[in-house]
Amino acid sequence: MSTRRRSGIALLCLVLAAVFVALDHSAIGRKWQLWLTSAQQSPAHDFNKYHGKTFMVIHVVDGDTLDIDIADSNQSRTRIRLQGVDAPETGSEEFGVMYFGPEAAEFVKKLVLGKRVTVYLDEGSRTRGKYGRLLAYVQLADRNYLNEVLLAEGFAYADLRFRHSLYNKYVQLEANGRSLRKGLWRAVKREQLPDWLQREKPTLLLSK
Repeated sequence: MSTRRRSGIALLCLVLAAVFVALDHSAIGRKWQLWLTSAQQSPAHDFNKYHGKTFMVIHVVDGDTLDIDIADSNQSRTRIRLQGVDAPETGSEEFGVMYFGPEAAEFVKKLVLGKRVTVYLDEGSRTRGKYGRLLAYVQLADRNYLNEVLLAEGFAYADLRFRHSLYNKYVQLEANGRSLRKGLWRAVKREQLPDWLQREKPTLLLSK
């Protein structure tokens, strides 16, 4: 290859690199990144990538949120928000530390941190939540589902804000845990419940 041709190829590569850098910082580049992220998080893509597959839990954020060891879009891990449940917060900017939040987070850590779990998505509802987190049912090694264990043992509330295939079952699991005064239901006060639950169930009776 002649020196002139090598120089031409090198120049072309530099020009292309400059174009890609410019696009990356432009409105077009941002739109392209958003489109790419959206495509990588489509329901069909999510089902193909996650549904019925097993992963390692590498981080527990709180009682209803955890990370598994597979990349998601431009992140090195995938963040899962447990489908159908809402655990008390452990220190969010908006809510701070809620009653039984640390206990719920610790319970989940003991069950799944550093362990392999199987992820299932709900064919009857969306696969992503408000912040792009994967909405999933998480099956433990003993075949039980983390979502259901949290409700049955009183470490989370059945989330009434969003419908899913197991909605009625989850409402009943929470009711059973409440009647047996499991976990948070032993002593929680109405003002300690999530705001959305106080609105959804203004007549909710708590155990004395």
